Amino acid sequence: MGKIVVIANQKGGVGKTTTAINLASSLAVMEKRILIVDIDPQANASSGLGVDVAATDTTIYDVLLEKVPYKKAIQKTFLEYLDILPANQNLVGAEIEMVNMISRETRLRKALTPAKKEYDYIFIDCPPSLNLLTVNSFTAGDSVLIPIQCEYFALEGLTQLLNTIRLIQKNLNPHLDLEGIILTMYDSRLNLSKMVAEEVRKYFGDKVYTTIISRNVRLGEAPSYGQPIISFDIHSSGAMNYMKLAEEFINGKK
Repeated sequence: MGKIVVIANQKGGVGKTTTAINLASSLAVMEKRILIVDIDPQANASSGLGVDVAATDTTIYDVLLEKVPYKKAIQKTFLEYLDILPANQNLVGAEIEMVNMISRETRLRKALTPAKKEYDYIFIDCPPSLNLLTVNSFTAGDSVLIPIQCEYFALEGLTQLLNTIRLIQKNLNPHLDLEGIILTMYDSRLNLSKMVAEEVRKYFGDKVYTTIISRNVRLGEAPSYGQPIISFDIHSSGAMNYMKLAEEFINGKK
């Protein structure tokens, strides 16, 4: 039975989608069966894996509104073990359309439950906000993975995110767990990066992964070519960071 991991942080620009794409791709290279669910209307995870978002008719939007089963919306990627359930701009209207629907918070869980038999890991890339799409993701998930950038204001808003997770645990998904915290955008030349890393480790303890994702130019360039870093530049520090994180993720060692 597969595991659904929600990658979330309501702050934008923390490396959330970068982590979704590259952790998933690294695990796929290890021959784990992986599905990425892009539930962000910006569809960056989709375009970052080479999906032509403008030309894609069937997406997670259609799955949420129960127009099609999840399998009908899945697209293959160039990695054998990695599939994606893409998004496009139609997802912007999904929240409004779901507002008055019965069991609106559990529609994603209902749609993805059968997929747990097909995949080892299902990663949900959330929007950078705590909206109904994110609530659906938390309700569907087994655990939450939180990327935190090693910059000023890194912990800003994190209390709100953790409170939301507790509310979901209390009311909708008592089995939701905190998978771990990933430190991203680390710059070893800056004292600020080191201070933030220390603060996060002090606050979250062994929930913080040992592997740190360093700032890397090639890592930032890869999405514009529709590729994960391991195929764009496997020798880059970004690729090595995410392969190491994938190993740590599987072994459960933090």
